[in-house]
Amino acid sequence: MKRLTTLIIGLFVFSVSAEVAVIVNPSVGDALDRKQISRIFMGKDKSFPSGSDITPFNLADGNSVRQEFEKSVIQRSAAQINAYWGKYVFTGKGSPPDTLSSDAEVINKVKSSPDAIGYISSDSVTPDVKVIATF
Repeated sequence: MKRLTTLIIGLFVFSVSAEVAVIVNPSVGDALDRKQISRIFMGKDKSFPSGSDITPFNLADGNSVRQEFEKSVIQRSAAQINAYWGKYVFTGKGSPPDTLSSDAEVINKVKSSPDAIGYISSDSVTPDVKVIATF
């Protein structure tokens, strides 16, 4: 009976996990696909397709939404991403995106900065930001 309860709870937790919403300022007219978003968060692209600058913001290490973003969008493990950024910083080619501690902080940064891009749980989306992709 104990195993059945644990299994049911595990399935419930898995089934209620939210999608990751990639968000930008509502003034942004550009569309981005998964590959473009990945390139932005890996420092390879530094502008929207229209040419305007773009500044990505990550959630904190260990955050479940960040883990899902890295798995679904970047398609690398946290260890692989950290190794990549270690080399990138060492060679002077750039630095990783700034880290914010919560969905609310990402929303506030994105709504106040036309060049910002971030990701949050789809459950946290507000009308203050524009969702350009979900994963």
